[in-house]
Amino acid sequence: MTDTSATDLHGTVLQLPVRDRRPRAGGRSNPRQRSTSTGNYLNLVNCLTPTELVAPEGIEAIHQASLTVLEEIGMDILLPEARSRMKAAGCDVAPDSERVRFDRGLIAEMIGHAPSGFTLHARNPDRNVAIGGNNLVFAQIASAPFVSDRDGGRRPGNREDFRNLVKLAQSFDVVHLTGGYPVEPVDLHPSVRHLDCLSDLALLTDKVFHCYSLGQRRNLDGIEIARIARGISNEQLDREPSLFSVINSSSPLRLDAPMLQGIIEMASRNQVVIITPFTLAGAMAPVTIAGSLVQQNAEALAGIAFAQMVRKGAPVIYGGFTSNVDMKSGAPAFGTPEYMQAVIVGGQLARRYGLPYRTSNTNAANTLDAQAAYESAFSLWALTQGGGNFIMHAAGWTEGGLTASFEKFILDVDMLQMVAQFLKPLDVSTDALALDAIRDVGPGGHFFGTPHTLARYESAFYAPLVSDWRNHETWTEAGRPTSFDHANRIYKETLARYERPPIDPAVEEELAAFVARRKEEGGVETDF
Repeated sequence: MTDTSATDLHGTVLQLPVRDRRPRAGGRSNPRQRSTSTGNYLNLVNCLTPTELVAPEGIEAIHQASLTVLEEIGMDILLPEARSRMKAAGCDVAPDSERVRFDRGLIAEMIGHAPSGFTLHARNPDRNVAIGGNNLVFAQIASAPFVSDRDGGRRPGNREDFRNLVKLAQSFDVVHLTGGYPVEPVDLHPSVRHLDCLSDLALLTDKVFHCYSLGQRRNLDGIEIARIARGISNEQLDREPSLFSVINSSSPLRLDAPMLQGIIEMASRNQVVIITPFTLAGAMAPVTIAGSLVQQNAEALAGIAFAQMVRKGAPVIYGGFTSNVDMKSGAPAFGTPEYMQAVIVGGQLARRYGLPYRTSNTNAANTLDAQAAYESAFSLWALTQGGGNFIMHAAGWTEGGLTASFEKFILDVDMLQMVAQFLKPLDVSTDALALDAIRDVGPGGHFFGTPHTLARYESAFYAPLVSDWRNHETWTEAGRPTSFDHANRIYKETLARYERPPIDPAVEEELAAFVARRKEEGGVETDF
């Protein structure tokens, strides 16, 4: 075992064990010979200095405007229990109303209790992830209602595709977590869907997974499944965050009952809550990016403060998801210049509060084309420069999040690995400076056959999964395959090689018994 560490904003060292791994191998002339090994991507640290798009006084202006919104306008809080807890903590709760106003001093006090970094624990300790500081964590696409590949086209989510996407997430180390249900399996009844999906996530992967906050019982079941999968006691689970939930405010300025219940259940057990307003400029937020960021910040601070009212020190993540809409159609747009601005300024705001920062890899493309690539590339550029810690929808997102694409998953994995390679500190050791090799070759020579090159050629450069570097003649002879062709082939080859990660048989038996019992009890109530 070797160790890697990063330092968070308050000087705390976040350290995780990393398995020793062999260098990547594989030639570049023939795509069929390339290795899909993804070693060295388990624990990523962003060594770049974050971009400061807005001057400190501008960040302070957004901060103060957000506090004014919370003090003067307030938020609609749709769960009576949450309003009672807020009132007990010192909030102004209007009688016979859902409106709650937050004193700016109380917000500051509550935010001060939130940790600047923590570790999310997986059932395989090698898959633990450090959150906060300079750490960078990628999570698979979540919550798409549709799924697609070139062979089957676009179709409603189902359990087979759900499982296959989960298997792909397990197969690449650069995908550190399964972000949620990669696609919603509508062939499973809603009353028991969470039981089947969470048990699949616990068995088909050994990574941290997500629990939807869609009612108290689903949260409680998710927490218990996470505990069983790790084979630990309730006391240990309460010490070691092992599950996360994304809490979306109903913008503008509203938190609904299931989300609030999710904050209560997760925070009370010391599990991770990611507060993420979904603020689309021109629709659910002001048309200006600055105004949208004011609203995003107000909603995020209210949710984070409430989590601390439930349990001081509960792990939280500041989430940003501000983008714009197409003003001609009202459709959401992603990977835009405005999205990039919002991502970077969101990072500045999260660092102002000393909180981990969640953002997303997004695009609005309907297929695997240039738009899908360049909008995702812009998203990845912004979140890397903006200091993102927890990246949702990092692999597989298309059509503005409506569709999980198998081929886009592979393209995204390739781009994520490129980001990881780019972020590796440049080796400037004596050996890497290569003076002896330069001296041996001299003017007019070449370096192909030097000992310095031969000792490194297999692992010297990143070998992409999708890019085709053959010359035009060779590429033509091979049938002119496109990136779509390569991605389609690679995802199928990856699934063919998939092996379920080992799990203690006693743990698997306990998990199966729990799921069976909860199904026998009826799962959760639904409208049908």
